[in-house]
Amino acid sequence: MRIISGSARGTKLYTLEGYETTRPTLDRVKEALFSKINMELPDSIVLDLFSGSGALGLEALSRGAEKSYLVDNSEKAIKIIKQNVSKTRFENKAIVLKDDYIKALNKFKNLNIKFDFIFLDPPYKTDYVINSTKFILENDLLKDITGKIIIETDIEENVLNELEKLKIDIFDVKKYGRVTLIFIKRKG
Repeated sequence: MRIISGSARGTKLYTLEGYETTRPTLDRVKEALFSKINMELPDSIVLDLFSGSGALGLEALSRGAEKSYLVDNSEKAIKIIKQNVSKTRFENKAIVLKDDYIKALNKFKNLNIKFDFIFLDPPYKTDYVINSTKFILENDLLKDITGKIIIETDIEENVLNELEKLKIDIFDVKKYGRVTLIFIKRKG
């Protein structure tokens, strides 16, 4: 796994391979995701909520994001994330938090931090995507109507069925093998 583009392009990242609850986002999926939002990344504030290795948040920084919050609940993941932050030299732009996702979201709410982009790539076969999306929307953690949530899942139909119950605009869905990217924002 590596940074695909931007100031840290080509930097190989440490991964948690063999760790059963994480799976790195494939380069082709990452490239598709970032090609969709690339023009909006400069100076943005990003949250990589189930960060794993930090690859999505660090890719955003490499492409011009101002700040990236990298959150994971696993001690092993946090160690890898910190190594990758150091390797990419984004210590001044990356904020690493070891926390449960709801506790982290509550901290952001209490600090009144709003995000341009939130990446949700939680462990599959959990309800974390829907729970975190609801919390984000109910607590206004997205910047206005311009903020976007990007979900990576392997249970597209279930997630889409649940998302359709929320007050959101699903503005794109892309499938790459068994992985699906779902792009959402608030209804205008």
